[in-house]
Amino acid sequence: MANDSAEQSGGLRYGWTTGACALAATTAAYEALLTGSFPDPVPVRLPRGHRPSFALTKESSGPGWALAGVVKDAGDDPDVTHGAVVRSRVSRGEPGSGVTFRAGPGVGTVTKPGLPLEVGEPAINPVPRRLMREAVTELAERHGDSGNLVVEVSVEDGEELARHTWNPRLGITGGLSILGTTGVVIPYSCSAWIDSIRRGVDVARAEGLDHVAGCTGSTSERTVVELYGLADEALLDMGDFAGAVLKYLRRHPVPRLTIAGGIGKIAKLADGHLDLHSKRSRVDFAQLSRLVRQEGGGEELAERVAGANTALDALQAARAEEFPLGDLVARDAREVALETLRGVAVRVEVIVIDRAGAVVGRTVPH
Repeated sequence: MANDSAEQSGGLRYGWTTGACALAATTAAYEALLTGSFPDPVPVRLPRGHRPSFALTKESSGPGWALAGVVKDAGDDPDVTHGAVVRSRVSRGEPGSGVTFRAGPGVGTVTKPGLPLEVGEPAINPVPRRLMREAVTELAERHGDSGNLVVEVSVEDGEELARHTWNPRLGITGGLSILGTTGVVIPYSCSAWIDSIRRGVDVARAEGLDHVAGCTGSTSERTVVELYGLADEALLDMGDFAGAVLKYLRRHPVPRLTIAGGIGKIAKLADGHLDLHSKRSRVDFAQLSRLVRQEGGGEELAERVAGANTALDALQAARAEEFPLGDLVARDAREVALETLRGVAVRVEVIVIDRAGAVVGRTVPH
C-alpha cells in the first residue's frame, strides 16, 4: 500500500498504477542490491508531483540480484488489478547495456504491431520504463554504480487477471501490462478502458484493417461479428464510451466504422450524448415521442412512446405498428457520430439490436 498527502479528491481516494508500483519495487530492489538493505517504505516521485511511499510486501536477495514487491492499491477505483502484488527483480546487466526490461511471470509480451512498444517487447509501457530508468540512474550516481541493470517485472496471478482485460485482443499475451502515464489512478475516470480503446484503434490500423466496430456490449458485438466476420483486432471495446471511439478515430481514422448497441444506448447517442452510461446520460422519451410525430407516426403511438418505461418498450410499441423507430434512431445516431468525426473520411454505419441480438434498426454506410 502507499500513502500520499494528495490521495483524497472529491471524497474518493486516489490509487496507484501498476507502473507506479513497479517503480517502487524497482527502486527498493536496486537500493538493496547496492546497499544490502531494503528501504521500507520506499518513496518515489511521480510525473505530476505526487510523492507516495510504498510499503514492501516482499523482499529477497542473493548474489547479484534483489527482489521487492508491493501490493497495488487502486484506491476507490473498481480496478481488476487492485490488490495484485507487483514485483521487480533486478540483476546485473552487461557492461554498457544500461537498463533493460524483461517480462516476468504475469506480465505480458507484445505480439502485434500498433502498440507503443515493439513486437516481442515486455508489456511495460514507455512512461513506467522512463521512470524506472530515472530512478536507477539517480541511485547509480548516488552510489557510484554503473547502472547496468536487468529489471524483470512480474505480477502474481497476472496471467489470470489479464483474461479480464483487453490484453488478449490487443495482442498482449501471457499477462498484464504495466501501465500509467501519471502513476495515479483517479477513481472512476475509466482511463484504462479509454486507453484500451485507443490502443485497439492503433492495432487495427497497424494490421491494415479497413473496418472496425464499436459495440456497447457482448450481444451487439456478437451480432456484428455474425454480420461481417470481423477479426478480434477489429473489435473496439467501446462499452459506454462512444465519444472515446469517435474522437480517437477523428485523429487516427479507419475507413469504415460500425457502431452497434441496444436501442437505449443508441437513443442516447442519437440525442447527442457521447457517454452512454446510465449514471451520466438518460433516454429522452419526450424526444423519441417527437421523433415519432415528425416522421409520421400516429398520436397514439407518440403518447405510448412518451410514457414508455424503457427504450425497449418504446421500440416494441413502434414495431407492433410497423413504425421504423429503430431505423430512425440509428439514422440520428449516425448523424451525431459524423458530426463528432468532423468531416474525417470515415464511413459510419449504426446498428440497433434487441436483447436477443436481432437487428431492429440500421443505417447504410455511405
